[in-house]
Amino acid sequence: MHAWLTELGRGLVDAVFPPVCVHCRALVPSESAYRHLCPRCVAQLNFVTAPHCEVCGHPFYGEVEGERMCPHCEGLQPEFGVGRTAVLFKGPARALVIELKYHRGLHVVRDVETIFRASPHVLAHVRDGVLVPVPLHPRKRRERGYNQAELIAGALARAAGGTTRTEALLRRVQDTKTQTAFDRRTRLKNLRGAFALAPGATITPDRHYILVDDVFTTGSTLNSCAQALRRAGCRQVDVATLGHG
Repeated sequence: MHAWLTELGRGLVDAVFPPVCVHCRALVPSESAYRHLCPRCVAQLNFVTAPHCEVCGHPFYGEVEGERMCPHCEGLQPEFGVGRTAVLFKGPARALVIELKYHRGLHVVRDVETIFRASPHVLAHVRDGVLVPVPLHPRKRRERGYNQAELIAGALARAAGGTTRTEALLRRVQDTKTQTAFDRRTRLKNLRGAFALAPGATITPDRHYILVDDVFTTGSTLNSCAQALRRAGCRQVDVATLGHG
């Protein structure tokens, strides 16, 4: 009964305010599994499949024999173990993240969850673990009104099911400038000591903790967060992101 009412409500809302694709602005059919990406743009999502880098999750192309260096995380010296990502950060996936981060597009979280549900290697990686969203500095959180990494972690927990849960274990103690214009070395320097355990947070050393963020770029932010969790006693720290790029 509840599901029927939900679908009825969705149909009425769509009839009055037809959903529009965040990437190409086309109307999204009511029967689509995605609510804010049209079928043409859904087909352009670059889902990651094996073989892929075990550190950052970026796919390898062509034939892979033995160990292979990944140019996307070479020299990172990760403090975390394994990294997984669902899609490449371009085209429609990039549009979803931009809508969420910069246009208060909380409505696209549903499509984020749909992407995760179509990424079995990510779900298997996080299932029954503790998802730790990368925190925002309090100033930035006040400006934005929410932390997009928390919303993405929640979507991933729902998609993974089991005992998967989210915990805000970290806080950002340094209000660093945006890192998008810097290379990996500069990012690592800027983010040194930028994160710490949140007040009242407790760590169970033998639990599986997975840091969650929107995009894996150089891995500097995730690495700094992993260092903070390691200092707090975490033994198994991995990473999962929606996109890579």
